[in-house]
Amino acid sequence: MTDLTTSNERPGQKLGLLMCIALGMGNMIGSGVFLLPRDLAPLGWNAIIGWGVSIAGTLCLAVVFARLAKRLPEGCAAFTYGAAAFGPGTGFIVAWSYWISCWTVVATLAVAAISNMSILMPWLADKGALPAWIAIGCIWFFTLVNLFGVRRAGGAQLLTLGLKLIPVVGAVLVGIWALGTGAAPPPTMAGTEPVSLSGVSAAATLTLFALLGFESACVVSDRVKDPERTIPRATVIAAAAVGLLYLLSCTMVTLMVPLDVLHQSNAAYATFFGRLVSPAAGDVVALFAAIAALGALNGFVLLQGDIPRDLAHRRLLPAAFARDNKFASPWITQIVSSGLASVIVYANYSRGLADLFAFMVKVTTSTAIILYIVGAAAALILERQGTIKVSAGFAAATIVGFVYSCWAFYGAGLEASLWSLAMTAAGLPIYFAMRRQRVAAA
Repeated sequence: MTDLTTSNERPGQKLGLLMCIALGMGNMIGSGVFLLPRDLAPLGWNAIIGWGVSIAGTLCLAVVFARLAKRLPEGCAAFTYGAAAFGPGTGFIVAWSYWISCWTVVATLAVAAISNMSILMPWLADKGALPAWIAIGCIWFFTLVNLFGVRRAGGAQLLTLGLKLIPVVGAVLVGIWALGTGAAPPPTMAGTEPVSLSGVSAAATLTLFALLGFESACVVSDRVKDPERTIPRATVIAAAAVGLLYLLSCTMVTLMVPLDVLHQSNAAYATFFGRLVSPAAGDVVALFAAIAALGALNGFVLLQGDIPRDLAHRRLLPAAFARDNKFASPWITQIVSSGLASVIVYANYSRGLADLFAFMVKVTTSTAIILYIVGAAAALILERQGTIKVSAGFAAATIVGFVYSCWAFYGAGLEASLWSLAMTAAGLPIYFAMRRQRVAAA
């Protein structure tokens, strides 16, 4: 990568294994697991099967990305994996689409934080400008945290991860206790949809949103100590740990809270604890769920800044995007990205919390999946070329990851897929303009 500016980053400012695991787990445990039971409950057994499909597909992708990270440890994964197999044009488009998914995730997580807080302050669930401005304020607070350097952002990620694990693990323990003591009615799927391919596909698309972010350490590999060893380990550990927690905790919530109650809840986990433990416990969990969304928001703010920074260093974006402040943070990129996320929140808040969340989930997921599709395809090409050592197990995981990614993109639906493709295509004029500029300067 060609540096356009002098970096202020020092070795002590880089992320170690623990912070990389926290980045991956923290970005995965955000709004999805706390809000999705409302949308998954009507799907019944389709939801549980969908979780299984998403977790299996995500683990296959995590193995693929871990191997790619070991072979291609430098630079942003959103660019390097596609570029290594298909050329810089593909690398740019994938990085551009993933950057879009990052700031749309930031917008979605800000909405999710306010949605969970609405349990404590019901007026936050109202349509209007004030909740929108509060969500936007959350975006800019964590933008400021990231502007003080990657280590501070990593420290915030570790702190919020510890807090957000409390309701996720707690839901499993409370569910086991309730089933063992008879404190809750027997689990039931009454009134839910019968198992079908379309139902499983819809559930898998929704659950994939909750698993986005396992690749986070790969995206910021230039910020990681010993990336050849650290990133593969952090990626697989984060995906496996979060997948297991999700399957157990979300299933407990959807099985043990009546369908009509979940359908009216903006904060499913808070409702679960409020019914099975106490109303006060529900209020506390709503606060923890809001913290979870804000912690993931912090992690994706870190990612949204590093992707354009990497592209600018490669002369694929204007040099201004490569400028770091004295804390080695790409301040121009962060301001632009958070500004776009703020516009998304304000322009769409008239939809209401639940409708806005469901729409943003599909758009964000279909945009992020482009990286997964191209990453798995790149692994297949590099395997064929002999660049990556191939075993039967790894080849199978690569194929499963590729098929799963394509299926999930299809499952996002026509509207969300068209939005993601249109926003991705918007980067093409910039790529061609920068390429002409490089040719003219040569």
